Amino acid sequence: MVKVAREMVEKAGIEVDKLVNLLIKNAAAELTTFYYYTILRVNLIGLEGEGIKEIAETARIEDRNHFEALVPRIYELGGQLPEGMVEFHNMSACPPAKLPKDPTDVKAMLKVLVDAERCAVRGYTQICHMTAGKDHRTYDLALAILHEEVEHESWFSEFLGEGPSGHFLRRGETSPFAGKFLR
Repeated sequence: MVKVAREMVEKAGIEVDKLVNLLIKNAAAELTTFYYYTILRVNLIGLEGEGIKEIAETARIEDRNHFEALVPRIYELGGQLPEGMVEFHNMSACPPAKLPKDPTDVKAMLKVLVDAERCAVRGYTQICHMTAGKDHRTYDLALAILHEEVEHESWFSEFLGEGPSGHFLRRGETSPFAGKFLR
């Protein structure tokens, strides 16, 4: 599997090692974001926080799903995850989405959440640009994740009052775009 997948991507003109590195860094961002969003979600309390908790939970679960969807493609292309979690955390494509100094400041928490999503949007857009018309499988995967990251960003930016996005919270369904990579 690795031989053919890697060969086809190389023949399409993509630097496979560069692509694999980006996929690993984005996988690290997804897993660390899942972790940090867990802490953020637990701290979303009170009248303001409770209204955001469900959205943060959806984004958190979908980020875990994104990690799970990325791993097979990394290995298909001959890559592998680092052996140590600290190394993996530190290579993340995005800075940690850490709890703000004042965990009761919901607006500061929303800023952390929206910044994390914007970083993810940039990362998957970069992968889409690199693979468009060349590596259909990686492109499809990155595009599916990008769709979900754009929705996450829109949800949090609306709470910050940055204007309407036209996106709505999904009820009962997680990873509608990336879910096909989890089967």
